[in-house]
Amino acid sequence: MIIQDIEVKRFSVPLKKPFKTALRTAYNLDSILVKITCDNGMVGWGEAPATIVITGDSIESIEAAIVNTMKPQLIGKSLLAYEQVFHTLHQSMVGNSSAKAAVDMALYDLIAQRCNLPLYQLLGGYKNQLETDYTVSVNSPKEMGEDALEYLKQGFNVLKIKVGKDNIDEDILRIQEIRKSVGNQVKIRLDANQGWDMKEAIRSIRKMEDMGLDIELVEQPVKAHDIEGLRRVTHAVDTPVMADESVFSPAQAFEILHTRAADLLNIKLMKSGGIFKAQLINQMAEECGVPCMVGCMIESRLSVTAAAHFAASKKNITRFDFDAPLMLLNDVVDGGVRYDGRLMTLPDLPGLGIRSVNV
Repeated sequence: MIIQDIEVKRFSVPLKKPFKTALRTAYNLDSILVKITCDNGMVGWGEAPATIVITGDSIESIEAAIVNTMKPQLIGKSLLAYEQVFHTLHQSMVGNSSAKAAVDMALYDLIAQRCNLPLYQLLGGYKNQLETDYTVSVNSPKEMGEDALEYLKQGFNVLKIKVGKDNIDEDILRIQEIRKSVGNQVKIRLDANQGWDMKEAIRSIRKMEDMGLDIELVEQPVKAHDIEGLRRVTHAVDTPVMADESVFSPAQAFEILHTRAADLLNIKLMKSGGIFKAQLINQMAEECGVPCMVGCMIESRLSVTAAAHFAASKKNITRFDFDAPLMLLNDVVDGGVRYDGRLMTLPDLPGLGIRSVNV
């Protein structure tokens, strides 16, 4: 099972509604499609969106990394020795986690096909269904309350609320309006996307606790590099704190776990460089008694399918943030994970279960 060719193609899909966070406003999914072909005719699929404000990876850099650096080192490699292949991939260059993730998921697609198993079964097979949350973008309190109510009507019972773009008082008004709109019927988790400093985070979270707003968790309240600030927030509040942008590599995860700087970790394939390294992060977290979420950037159903296979395979992954494909105006994927409102079902086909990608 020899890697014969690696092809890339750019594609773009408009969003139904602008996606706004403390870091950016996105109007389209801009992504790179990866297709790996082996000498036996099998094809594996991968994807890497450009999320430059988080990963530092642009469309141009992802494409160049795969075509100019990763492809020459991987062509001719046998996937029957896939441990060597993944080490070659991750040692091919520093950083470029999104490009590595796209190639990684295509390789896992091929390996699972060779074993004639759905990828989630090859990785552990813990379950084949997940329930995703839905993200409410940063807007006025009134608009966010209306959006939250609409998502509740669509059947979502966990909402991820983007905050951290303005001041703390405005963020609290947003949460109050959402609670007023949806009542106590849904879980609310906050994502500040690094939008607060340490003291702002402690003050705002404590205030929301005192107000009884019933926040399930707060994700990445401080800057990604501020591990000490993250630790202080975690130890100063009762609400669980999740690390996201602070955790790309297993080494960064180890630092957070060692210092108890967060209560939970958010693993994303575009940060970890794919499933190979994501498994190491989850295994370390599990040994430390720290549960994980698996989330996504703005991605199509292709790469979210890969992330969902990984997430469904592991017991320690207890939360799922896979709403991005539902935000897209068009679905370019034939096959893959199926959505029924918040419920996601993994395909029983070998590999990722992707039949074709129409871009």
